Amino acid sequence: MMEAVRKFLERLHALPHEELVTRAVYAAALAAAAVVLCASLIMRKILSDIPSVDKLDEYKPALTTYVYDINNQVIAEFSIENRAMLPLSSIPLDLQNAVIAMEDTDFFKHWGVSPKGIARALLRDLVHIRRAQGGSTITQQLSRGIFLTSEKTVVRKIKEMVLALQIESNFSKQEILQLYLNQIYLGSVWGVQSAAKLYFGKNVQELTLPECALLVGIIPNPGRFSPFSNPDRARLRRYLVLERMVEEGYITRKEMEEANKAPLPAEKSALLSAHAPYFVEYVRQQLEPKYGYKQLWQGGMKIYTTLDLSMQVPAEDVMEKYLAKYDADTSRSKPGGEDGVDASSGPARTLQGAFVILDVKTGAIKAMIGGRNFRDSKFNRATQAARQAGSTFKPFVWMTALLNGYTPASIVEDSPMAYYYDGKDWRLLEGATDQYAINAAIQPFVGNKDFNIWVPNDFDNKFLGGVPLRRALELSRNLASVFLVTRIGPTQVVDVAHKAGVKRNLEAVPSIALGTSLVSPLEMVSAFSTFGNGGIHVEPFSVLKVVDNQGKILQEYLPEEQESFTSQAAYVLVNMMKGVVQRGTGAYAGRALKRPIAGKTGTSQDSKDMWFIGMTPDLVAGAWMGYDDMSISLATKDWTGGSTVVPWWTEIMEAVLKDQPVRDFPVPEGIVFVTVDPDTGKLALPTCKKK
Repeated sequence: MMEAVRKFLERLHALPHEELVTRAVYAAALAAAAVVLCASLIMRKILSDIPSVDKLDEYKPALTTYVYDINNQVIAEFSIENRAMLPLSSIPLDLQNAVIAMEDTDFFKHWGVSPKGIARALLRDLVHIRRAQGGSTITQQLSRGIFLTSEKTVVRKIKEMVLALQIESNFSKQEILQLYLNQIYLGSVWGVQSAAKLYFGKNVQELTLPECALLVGIIPNPGRFSPFSNPDRARLRRYLVLERMVEEGYITRKEMEEANKAPLPAEKSALLSAHAPYFVEYVRQQLEPKYGYKQLWQGGMKIYTTLDLSMQVPAEDVMEKYLAKYDADTSRSKPGGEDGVDASSGPARTLQGAFVILDVKTGAIKAMIGGRNFRDSKFNRATQAARQAGSTFKPFVWMTALLNGYTPASIVEDSPMAYYYDGKDWRLLEGATDQYAINAAIQPFVGNKDFNIWVPNDFDNKFLGGVPLRRALELSRNLASVFLVTRIGPTQVVDVAHKAGVKRNLEAVPSIALGTSLVSPLEMVSAFSTFGNGGIHVEPFSVLKVVDNQGKILQEYLPEEQESFTSQAAYVLVNMMKGVVQRGTGAYAGRALKRPIAGKTGTSQDSKDMWFIGMTPDLVAGAWMGYDDMSISLATKDWTGGSTVVPWWTEIMEAVLKDQPVRDFPVPEGIVFVTVDPDTGKLALPTCKKK
């Protein structure tokens, strides 16, 4: 090898001087051409995948979709980036000046790239021995934020500068600044509008000078300079921004000193409302399949709903207060629970509740609570739960009776009875009309697995005998309800319940008289509203209007009405249900609210579900409570819907109805009022003590 090199050098020295120079020049030219070719190939490779800035005209960032209540208050937001797009005129001048002073002093002078900034960044890189640090203009930052990744490489830096030059040649400085301020990342949110809400709980137009300076100060590193996690660093960054604004002549030294005294925000302002999460999820489940995930979460729609926060908020507060108290009472009364497990431990053993308010005339959902903690359980007990309705189901039995010729004065029997199952159907045990006869009739079959016996009874284990239909409803007599079902047939009761608004399949068996069928609070409240609305059923709905980000209406509510019952039959039933609140199991609500209320309490088998559904001529509200684990009964002795649910239903409705006019249910034509002896059901004589 060394010998070959020696011979090559000897031949080179032997060449004439002129030829040697010529060859050297030729070689240098070839080398230069090769370098230029390689550089051009490298640049071509680097720039080959740069997107066209023409797309900036079509740039549509992921926008936030807002959900509004009936009074245009924001309930919640659907967003993957928590972003809103505003015109530059809506962004405070202090915020614009702060960004320019801190991020790009020569913004209005350069053509996309700042030679001074690049030189300054290169000097820092040399000192710190790091690559591609700083020196980016606002335009470069915009190009990086929209088109490129944030990796720190020379290749990305070259692309960033080329894109910046192209952007500057196609867009005005105002357009560039507007895009930058709307898309800059500021810590879990993008853009200054969403940042203003996150950090200060206000719109960007309302920001003060110190607030503008704070936002701009966190731009380089929102995590490191966050006022929530690093208040000292955030305060220093705000000071630096204000100092730069003074140096650039945007503010005076006195304004800076005053701004530095302003306190920092201590905690995040919730972008997503803490209220009505179950309702918001209910709305999402309706709209996402219709418009798609991208449109709902990134399209910047406006969803106007029926919810009224002035009703929702007190409902949430009151329900939680009472259920927490009941949990505590249960724990104290039975520390080990009936099965040795604390009834308040674990999600399934925490007392749950649901609450719904509907507009009687329209079906609009004014309030909805699906449980006590949406984070712990997304299951919406107002719409998804299938629970026994207990005695709240009785109005369907009573309506069926009215349709079959009964009146409020008709006498029904509240007496012992028993049923047996013959393998095909449940049949009344003939002749078993008292407890002795029932015991004698079923004694031979006790222990026989093939012979099923059902003996209904009442909560108090008493028998009232013959009782008027009205009084039987007021006292929620189970045996009277079974008596009616025996004569009118369970199939007709199922049909009436479906016409009223119950959607689920119901089993046409005698026990339907006691509300053993499974229903949800929403469909029960909807069905009751049919009675309050003069027999006209309206479908519950939650969305009034959906508008896209250009203001185009995508959908509007169209009412769905159906005449299910005559206005006369509906009024007679409602009039009897008023007696439940005036003299019966719901009397607590009547005494407290002092206005016409019709309603019905309910307690299911083994006290696993407790209900109250009550209504005015304008609103119907339903409350339920129980355990998610349907094997657990409400353990405290003598708990009923009337003693537990009615009090918190009433406290909620006191807040809801305080500004509502006091109205009675309108009386339709054809209704005749007479005074009746409540014991006999016959026309009252002047000598009757009770009327």
